[in-house]
Amino acid sequence: MVIIKVVVGRKLFNRFLGFPYRLYKNDKNYVPELRIAQREVLNRKKNPFFQHAEAEYFLAIDETGKVAGRIAAITNERYVAHWNENFGFFGFFECVDNKKVANALFDSALNWLREKGVDGVYGPMNPSTNDQCGTLIDGFDTPPYIMMVHNKPYYNDLFINYGLSPKMDLLSYHLIRDEVSERMLGLAKKIEERLNKRGIKIRQVNFKDIKAETPKLLHIYNKAWEKNWGFIPMTPVEFEKLVKELKMVTSPDLVYIVEDMGEPIAFVACLPNINEVIIKIRNGRLLPFNFLKLIGFKKKVKSLRVLTLGILEKYRKTGIDACLYAKSFEGALKLGYKEAEASWILENNLMMNRALENVNGRVYKKYRIYQYNFSDSK
Repeated sequence: MVIIKVVVGRKLFNRFLGFPYRLYKNDKNYVPELRIAQREVLNRKKNPFFQHAEAEYFLAIDETGKVAGRIAAITNERYVAHWNENFGFFGFFECVDNKKVANALFDSALNWLREKGVDGVYGPMNPSTNDQCGTLIDGFDTPPYIMMVHNKPYYNDLFINYGLSPKMDLLSYHLIRDEVSERMLGLAKKIEERLNKRGIKIRQVNFKDIKAETPKLLHIYNKAWEKNWGFIPMTPVEFEKLVKELKMVTSPDLVYIVEDMGEPIAFVACLPNINEVIIKIRNGRLLPFNFLKLIGFKKKVKSLRVLTLGILEKYRKTGIDACLYAKSFEGALKLGYKEAEASWILENNLMMNRALENVNGRVYKKYRIYQYNFSDSK
């Protein structure tokens, strides 16, 4: 027997929050979310995402009284407005290997969304494509990089069994310092010289005046990805919060902006892979002593993630992408990083996939986003 409970009150919320730490207790490649960070993401009063979105959280309780699964049902006004597609989302899905439990969770989430009047559902989104999203379907043998997901291998079977179908795959590329193409780096130098003659300059983002830099980065972010499947424009409040958080983790040597006669047209941002440290904090709690493991983390971390690289459409196919990868590589060398992940890349983003292949990147993890159309279930 499975009982579904709507998450109301602190006690149930804590059970919703705490379930993954028990589920993945013996998974050596699982990187626990820091509880303090997850509370902020899930908090519907404090997370600016919920200024334009709604969510309901559900728990599955088994016959022994233990949590057997969880799921969130999510609506997003900005997605509907941007794409003119009345779809909702599910996310934060975690479940034991039991089809009845998974089906009960999906029934609860999809019924809530159906009552909201949506035509279909995409997921997993935690809570959107601007955050962690997708389900890992290939590459379970290594831990995830910062802000990437890790899940049980049987999730794909649970999704397909319920009637969800694949919508889009997301690719992660592995880059090793000693295997990066020297020829491409040399070519990038020549491309940058040619761009400079046209008035297009590449520089580090000024962390000391990040308040002035943030609107430039947001402009690029919302324009560069606006046609990419699943993209949801970020609000200034959302983006400012994100920049503030990432600034605490990364370095100016890893964040570059491109300007054409002073106008922002592209940027790249890389993050030290702090998951190398967080993986040791198995319960996700920083207090009382686990926060000590984060002290000096930048010196302990040997890998980084290319989090985002965006170029306004008008400036694509000019070689700017190669220049930004080269700049990132130089910054990584300076700081002593030995390997990197570029993620995530849509499977149909041919330009970015080709650029990563050209610097000897290889796909080593795949994630999948699924869909469910209510019209198909009638």
